[in-house]
Amino acid sequence: MIIRPPLHWFRMLFVLRGSVLPRIAPQLVAITLFAAIITAAHGRIGDWKVSLNFVPFSLIGLTLAIFLGFRNSTSYARYWEARTLWGSVLNESRSLTRQALTLVADPGHARQLAYRLCIFIHALRHQLRGTDAWADLAPFMEEADAARLKTVRYRPAIALLLAGEWVGDRLRAGQLAAPLAHSMETSLNQLSTALGGCERIAGTPIPFTYSVIIHRCIYLYCALLPFGLLDTIGLMTPVIVCFIAYTFFALEALSAEIEEPFGEEANDLALTAMTYMIESTVLEMIGEPPRSAAPVPRDYIQT
Repeated sequence: MIIRPPLHWFRMLFVLRGSVLPRIAPQLVAITLFAAIITAAHGRIGDWKVSLNFVPFSLIGLTLAIFLGFRNSTSYARYWEARTLWGSVLNESRSLTRQALTLVADPGHARQLAYRLCIFIHALRHQLRGTDAWADLAPFMEEADAARLKTVRYRPAIALLLAGEWVGDRLRAGQLAAPLAHSMETSLNQLSTALGGCERIAGTPIPFTYSVIIHRCIYLYCALLPFGLLDTIGLMTPVIVCFIAYTFFALEALSAEIEEPFGEEANDLALTAMTYMIESTVLEMIGEPPRSAAPVPRDYIQT
């Protein structure tokens, strides 16, 4: 995820890291070369002079803009919802740790709950990315917890179950009043809601047909565009085609990138940094240092 400070406007023109230009460069070069060939041939394909004007391109361009606007809005809504869900994970983890330290008769038991919350956040990140979580979970697991988590498929859900069992144990031991236990259970429910929301985003992509329609229309539009501009702007046709194609290709590529916010591309959520922050704040509250290695701060983090 991009975490660099705002750049000067001139430097912004030449930024590559975090932009989608490297991703769309091959097709951008191809469409520009095609436009140059059409310009050199004066719009002829063999003996056939392709005569088009700008009117159909204005109408089609408006339609494409509407489609791309919908796609971008939908993709960003998924991205922002994912970020909001992870913000709630941070808030509820802090709340649960604070309540364990201040409301339970024996605050010494808060350590176990804090560890189980750390298990939850790391298990959630790895489940969303389809990676192995065991190395990140091991520092926080007791032997009994490890046995229960070793073979299960949905580790974040089991981690929340362990945290709920901690609340139940404190309630039955008389160390936590029933109304306070209900308050902590509400926070656990919020974590469960965040888990379900993240799973919904990860498991329900934007319908594929939207991508197909937009992709086909963009490439057909850009391929025909030189024929419509040639008689009007002449030798400048490849330059204008390149600029218009960059706009369409870049918006399509960006939409596809942020549609899946839990990945590891440049503009996806920095889940590694966020899990480290949550782990750090939870462990700091119980007086312990973080167990995970801190992400290296730089202008671009591959999380």
